[in-house]
Amino acid sequence: MTGNAHEGARFDGPWAIEARGLVKRFEGVTAVGGVDLSVPTGSVYGILGPNGAGKTTTLRMMLGIIDPDSGYRRILGAERPHDVAHAIGYLPEERGLYPSMKATEAIAFLGALRGLPLKEGRRRAHELLERHGLGYAADRQIRQLSKGMAQQVQILGTLVHRPRLVVFDEPFSGLDALNQGKLEAMMRGLAADGTTVIFSTHVIAHAERLCDEVAIIAGGKVPFAGPVDVARDRIPPQVRLETRAIDGPWRAALPADACHEGRFWHFPLPATGIEPLLRALIEGEAGILSLSIERAGLHDAFVAIAGEAAARALEEEKPEELRR
Repeated sequence: MTGNAHEGARFDGPWAIEARGLVKRFEGVTAVGGVDLSVPTGSVYGILGPNGAGKTTTLRMMLGIIDPDSGYRRILGAERPHDVAHAIGYLPEERGLYPSMKATEAIAFLGALRGLPLKEGRRRAHELLERHGLGYAADRQIRQLSKGMAQQVQILGTLVHRPRLVVFDEPFSGLDALNQGKLEAMMRGLAADGTTVIFSTHVIAHAERLCDEVAIIAGGKVPFAGPVDVARDRIPPQVRLETRAIDGPWRAALPADACHEGRFWHFPLPATGIEPLLRALIEGEAGILSLSIERAGLHDAFVAIAGEAAARALEEEKPEELRR
């Protein structure tokens, strides 16, 4: 969402990132044990899992910050990540800006690290700050900014060189609800302009709202990687039925695992679909008061794929305001 075309040669391959069998061990302990990922170009892709699952290690291997012990990776068509570093923007989980730098200089400096001339970086920095409602802070030192404002400055520094691939590691941490919404809109804008956006998170709601595809990571492995809809389809849609009658011949048409509370029934959508059940309910004079079919959410899919323990870990890490 920098508002201009990407710098350098265009990459039009189907996959912004391909990784096969990535393994990383630290002091004999396997942090990542055989990760396979294919990130479509121009998508918003989420890496979802609890802290300690291997998300950051996976990102750093893909970006060439650390080398895998085994496995293969290709990023923007290059087998060596450093060859395309100028086309990548990266926001690490550990934020860090020089406290004495002014906001404009901090953004320009981050751009310079990716090959953008400082003079052009300063010009773009002013433009970005104005566009995102931070023009008044252009000449303030980082130490004079709130934590949230400083993080926004670092995000803009991640984008100032107009990368083709942007990688955010836990980008929503430390942002209030308003700025989280602004960041979500920025991510959508980047993808709409053709930039590939990858972000790691332990908050399922962000992944469900933003992502075209996700990789679920738990215990250093990826039990699922693919479209969000495919993950949700791991669990059959659930039927919620309310009837006027409490009993009757129509009950024989309900699945054996249907459970009820008074006039309300809950059960998975039958493989034969809803139509045969509707006919039986009508012919049996059940008196349908309400009927809804609810598709599983990403949280339920995560539980089914990664297990209860990983889901509990996610819930414990979730910000208090998002807990239910």
